[in-house]
Amino acid sequence: MTTKLSLATLDAVKATAAIPAYDRAALTAGIVHFGVGNFHRAHQAVYLDDLFNTGKELDWAIVGAGVLPSDEAMRTKLAEQDFLTTVVEQDNNRSAARVTGPMIDYLRPGQAAATIERLADPAIRIVSLTITEGGYFIDPASGAFNPKHPAIVADSENPDDPKTVFGLIIAGLKARRDNGIVPFTVMSCDNIPGNGEVTHAAIFGLARLSDPELAAWIDANVAFPNGMVDRITPATGPREIGIVATEYEIDDNWPVFCEEFKQWVLEDHFPAGRPALETVGVQFVPDVAPYEHMKIRILNGGHAAIAYPAALLDIHFVHEAMQEPIIQAFLEKLENDEIIPIVPPVPDTDLKAYYKQVETRLFNPKIADTIPRLAQDGSNRQPKFILPSTLDRLRQNLDVVGLSLVSALWCRYFEGMSDSGKPIIFNDANAERLQAAALKTRDDPMAFLALSDIFGEVAQSELFRQRFAHALKTLRDKGTRATLQLYLDGELGA
Repeated sequence: MTTKLSLATLDAVKATAAIPAYDRAALTAGIVHFGVGNFHRAHQAVYLDDLFNTGKELDWAIVGAGVLPSDEAMRTKLAEQDFLTTVVEQDNNRSAARVTGPMIDYLRPGQAAATIERLADPAIRIVSLTITEGGYFIDPASGAFNPKHPAIVADSENPDDPKTVFGLIIAGLKARRDNGIVPFTVMSCDNIPGNGEVTHAAIFGLARLSDPELAAWIDANVAFPNGMVDRITPATGPREIGIVATEYEIDDNWPVFCEEFKQWVLEDHFPAGRPALETVGVQFVPDVAPYEHMKIRILNGGHAAIAYPAALLDIHFVHEAMQEPIIQAFLEKLENDEIIPIVPPVPDTDLKAYYKQVETRLFNPKIADTIPRLAQDGSNRQPKFILPSTLDRLRQNLDVVGLSLVSALWCRYFEGMSDSGKPIIFNDANAERLQAAALKTRDDPMAFLALSDIFGEVAQSELFRQRFAHALKTLRDKGTRATLQLYLDGELGA
């Protein structure tokens, strides 16, 4: 028999799951968070739950904020259980459930006035975001803010009724400025190199379109700390809901599953104050960039590297991909030969040991992370996770046999059929354009590289073009498995 999760049922739930040690009624809001998805609830919210469990800093509770119509579903499901979440942490050898409660409210999407009013509340000192890599209105190849995106143009023409997260943040900052209230800090929690700088570029760039004076005030007064976040967190489906019900006897509308490992590295730049997260494991450092490069290129780059060969071989789960010897060996060679050697040094960190830890995490069968999740949104992820390593090697006159193969695998994936002939279902905003380009490569191998907003400078390299064309032809002629073996044997680029 299951217990419906709510504040009223916590005493019953604690028989199978850890529950908050703090009184939820004692919490007051200090953070507004945009993008209340699984990663946020498995990462930032867990760190705050840990902090509140010490009995301190209870004035930093989270108010969720929706922007997209699809956010209403999450809000409804969480509101039905008093904004509590069951988080199931799974290591290779253990699983444990906990109920977290740092979120105390959730603002509805489409209610700009209410959201701006909450952003203008002096109690709110941090506004945080997990809006995915594709949510920042930036050009994938250059990383520059795109002021011509239709959503940005619309907000610049109607700044008092914004529809984007950045328009809402700007309106909140304007209200604070006009009322003499200290601006909040804007903290990105997305997997983007220099995520604070990218967020600053989006907010400053949008503000400048309609109110240059406000833009200048934001530039001079608002902090945008960079941060690195890490915790593998798959999507929630019937499987996860069922496990929580059967194994933990909790009826949770939208539980979160994640690995036990988590990491958060932040620049300590919070003029309006911040919670004492260092007491629960957050690293505050002067420069996040080395940690970002390490994580984005080794972990996220690794994800991007195995996604497409696994999909072409009809593999569904990440741990199953890693159990396939040829994929595990491909990733290890790619990391050690081409990615790790160009990752800048990280304080007190052995990069090869870090990769071995990543490998162990990817082998975790309990997390049940999926290849379709890793393969989604490649038009935003490849330019952030793979192509920067490719470009760095090319600029240093180093070969890119493996990284070119990754790009060729991505192209081959977008032809729409696995090696066995099964149809591939895409999850990418640019899927139609990507598939059209991939199909053209049957006559012109360079058609995929002509997506200049994605490949940028990389596509201008004659070495990369040769390596890519050869890898793509080999994938078509011999198949994924044989091509990976040629790479492992040192014969693909010969």
